[in-house]
Amino acid sequence: MDPTPPEAPTEDLIIAVERMVRYVRRSAVTGGLSMAASAVLGRLGREGPCRLTDLARAEGVSQPNMTQLVTRLERADLVRRTADRSDGRGVLVEVTDTGLEVSRQRRAERAHALHLLIEELTGPEQQAVKVALPALARAIQDRQARS
Repeated sequence: MDPTPPEAPTEDLIIAVERMVRYVRRSAVTGGLSMAASAVLGRLGREGPCRLTDLARAEGVSQPNMTQLVTRLERADLVRRTADRSDGRGVLVEVTDTGLEVSRQRRAERAHALHLLIEELTGPEQQAVKVALPALARAIQDRQARS
């Protein structure tokens, strides 16, 4: 028996995911941060201090671009550079208390935007989203853990 291969996501599904992500991301306005700056703050808040080179690699940008971004975030008192205790030559970037608060507020704004979207759905649609989105998040996490 030759099982039928699973159906690939349709273009409509891809477009829907892209629209949802854009809508939710744009709903976060606290601090007037770019998407890249917000992502860096969020990562540092979740994962703790990080070397600039590792941060650039994790965010998929060049080291010079990350240096510029970190400098802007540092000027806004959202991150600070500290000595790496495990390597005296190294520098770590860490989020400040102000940065943590800005990140928390932006996450709350995104959560509220998503909540408003879900409220517009029918009961069965709401239930499907509440099951599907966490399942997709787990699949992403599992895939990243294997990489």
